[in-house]
Amino acid sequence: MTDIDRRAIDVIRGFAMDAPNAAKSGHQGTAMALAPLAHVLWSRIMSFDAAHPQWPDRDRFVLSAGHASVLLYSMLYLNGYGLTLDDLKQFRQWGSATPGHPEVHHTAGVEVTTGPLGQGLANAVGMAMAERSLRARFGTEVCDHHTFVIAGDGCLSEGISHEAASLAGFQKLGRLIAIYDDNHVTIDGPTELSLHDDAGARFEAYGWHVERLGEVADDLDALEAAIRRAMAVEDRPSLLVLRSHIAPHSPKQDDPHAHGYALFDADITITKTAMGMPDEKFWAPDDVITWYRANGTKGTAKRVAWQERRDALAAPLRDDYEAVLTSGGLAGWESKLPLWAPSAKPIATRVASGQCFEALVDIVPSLVGGGADLTGNTGTVVKGHGVMGVGSPEGRQIYFGVREHGMGGLMNGMALHGGMLPVGGTFLVFSDYMRGAVRLAALSQAHVIYSFTHDSVGVGEDGPTHQPIEHIAALRAIPQLRVIRPGDANETAQAWVEAVRGPGPTALILSRQNLPVLDTAAADGVARGAYVLVAGGEAPDVTLIGTGSEVSVCVAAGVLLGAEGVRARVVSMPCWTNFEAQPRTYIDSVLAPGVPCVSVEAGVTFGWRRWAEVNVGIDRFGASAPGEVVMDKLGINPSNVVEHARALLDRKKSS
Repeated sequence: MTDIDRRAIDVIRGFAMDAPNAAKSGHQGTAMALAPLAHVLWSRIMSFDAAHPQWPDRDRFVLSAGHASVLLYSMLYLNGYGLTLDDLKQFRQWGSATPGHPEVHHTAGVEVTTGPLGQGLANAVGMAMAERSLRARFGTEVCDHHTFVIAGDGCLSEGISHEAASLAGFQKLGRLIAIYDDNHVTIDGPTELSLHDDAGARFEAYGWHVERLGEVADDLDALEAAIRRAMAVEDRPSLLVLRSHIAPHSPKQDDPHAHGYALFDADITITKTAMGMPDEKFWAPDDVITWYRANGTKGTAKRVAWQERRDALAAPLRDDYEAVLTSGGLAGWESKLPLWAPSAKPIATRVASGQCFEALVDIVPSLVGGGADLTGNTGTVVKGHGVMGVGSPEGRQIYFGVREHGMGGLMNGMALHGGMLPVGGTFLVFSDYMRGAVRLAALSQAHVIYSFTHDSVGVGEDGPTHQPIEHIAALRAIPQLRVIRPGDANETAQAWVEAVRGPGPTALILSRQNLPVLDTAAADGVARGAYVLVAGGEAPDVTLIGTGSEVSVCVAAGVLLGAEGVRARVVSMPCWTNFEAQPRTYIDSVLAPGVPCVSVEAGVTFGWRRWAEVNVGIDRFGASAPGEVVMDKLGINPSNVVEHARALLDRKKSS
């Protein structure tokens, strides 16, 4: 270890103590323990250009143990990504560039949003899958890099890590290197309180290359050599098990309290003295900063050479590559979507969605996807483009297996890596299994598409365990998640336009049962969130609002009301979020002020009060019976809607 190496590590460890101490909040011990590892990765291993943090062929670094965020911020500051010393001093403060856990798009150099343990590991698997796919499709001239991830005991304990690691081993992702920080500490105390897993053996069983490095957390040469050995393994992902000691050199070394904020002024003074560094807050000597800033520019020549190769790509490969970088489509892609005439046979929106997916794969080159062992059921079949795997890494059909949560985490990694617009399918009721990843997709604005099918009690005989009730409302509650429940095949095609255009994640809520094709083909209703499907005259008496399969129920109810002399407007409202974003004049043109409204949706009525005085829904669990029977018995039928509309109008007259 050279003098500059030693002092650089001292600086990182000083920041790891000082920033949380200034905030009176944070996690010190892990960042202190992993300072040598971070130094090796950034100064000896990784390929990057700090001045161009979004260079597509950079190595990716994911801090799955996101509580150690000060470690990442220290490296970004030192290498010249744009963070300042003042940013470190504002750690965890309002409006700072250094929040408590890393947030992508918030701080330059942060690849993914981490903190919920295990998610980052799954993201890294998705990134490695994206890198391999793009390398196979476009060549090493434009894609040739590695993905590094640091995970802790908590990451490997969470179930998502098992799902992601299993698929990574099956996929044989040789460019993925995970370093397991085996520090034997959890918040509750020593890991021995609840854990005696042999993580190495588990990952070996998954098909990973595993090295147990032992006590080399401070040995820079040993760390570098181990990482380079892992990088040379091309046929398997690698796990390096590193035994570290939390809060090294401090009075709290190996103390579980050091997982969080445990080193105060006196402790920090003792620790810095033991390390032989000045007892100075945020100590950062000029020569260390100069050395690291030069390190941050070492990748510039490689990036420039990459740009020249990118510019030299020949058409049509160049057109495809430029399209995948934006997760967009080639010129005219929207025109490739199918249209259905109102006279067409009824068709389930999951089937219509599958036809849209198939139509777009050829002209939206970033599209990849599949289902969580439900590929055919969820309309996520990719024909003619191969199955992604060892023999065909360029394949665009992905079999995620029975791994909903892992699928969600992988999708986020693929999208945030860039070059992929992933589609993942499962039954709506199982969106619960992947909710953590869906929430992070929304927070990260990851451009992903969920095909959530079998969207109501219309699922039928499988019964209440498989019949979603509260799930649409639960998804709508997630900020920045676009939830679209199309009412027929043509609305489904419009939903795909919205999903591909982005930004951020889109959840398509799709029916199992066949639905009539309505006169919606020419409407821009999905883009606007809601629209008038049946006008009900210039002065309607009542407005019926439906989504999904209930739009046709509202149409039928409107006909019945019309026979009684009641003018009923029918509104299809496939996307609350899009509708809320419209000008007030448009909203009032759809939901006319003063006209009473009835909402109809085969799920909980929670949230519908904002749009309608009366809400027809299902505020109980379902039952096992044919789908149409369950829908009818639970009141999702035209006659029940008519009854509620009549009662509402009677109340209005008498009030």
